Amino acid sequence: MTEPLAPAAQGQLFRTARTRNAFSDQPVPEALLHELYELVKWGPTSGNVGPARFVFLTTPEAKARLAPLMSRTNRAKAIGAAVQVIVAYDLKFAQKIPELFPHNPGSAAWFDDPAVAEETAFRNGSLQGAYLILAARTLGLDCGPMSGFDRAGVDAEFFAGESWRSNFLCNIGYGTDEALFERLPRLSFEDACRVL
Repeated sequence: MTEPLAPAAQGQLFRTARTRNAFSDQPVPEALLHELYELVKWGPTSGNVGPARFVFLTTPEAKARLAPLMSRTNRAKAIGAAVQVIVAYDLKFAQKIPELFPHNPGSAAWFDDPAVAEETAFRNGSLQGAYLILAARTLGLDCGPMSGFDRAGVDAEFFAGESWRSNFLCNIGYGTDEALFERLPRLSFEDACRVL
């Protein structure tokens, strides 16, 4: 990685990209979701643990299961999005370590403590959720990540009896400018950073 991305590409990922509150009715083909994951999976996680799990809700029936568990504001934002994603993480991610970290399969034991496993899964799963947003933008998709949902309800509805836990939600599709806020400010380097 010796060459920086062109300014236009940087803009598509960060500077001009916007969180969308409304979406067109243009569908997102399932093949594009596969392509999206094929990018996401290459993002780094500690020890290559890869605990994120993604549930792509594409049908009216699947979305109807999620809708009552979202805040009223977020429910309105989700209407029309081609895909609603439950970004989750697997508490039993360590079972995949022999496959994902083959030069040290015994490292699965690092996560025997449930508190360590939970912290590792949540932190690295959050990273992978951010990769999902950036990867979607590289594919020309818009995103609307959000909290504001009944996490226990989502886990009961979608992951009952499983080791997966929800982290956040993300609408994916082709955004419109409807209900788009003015670009909000960000903290300056001086406010947010220290160089020691």
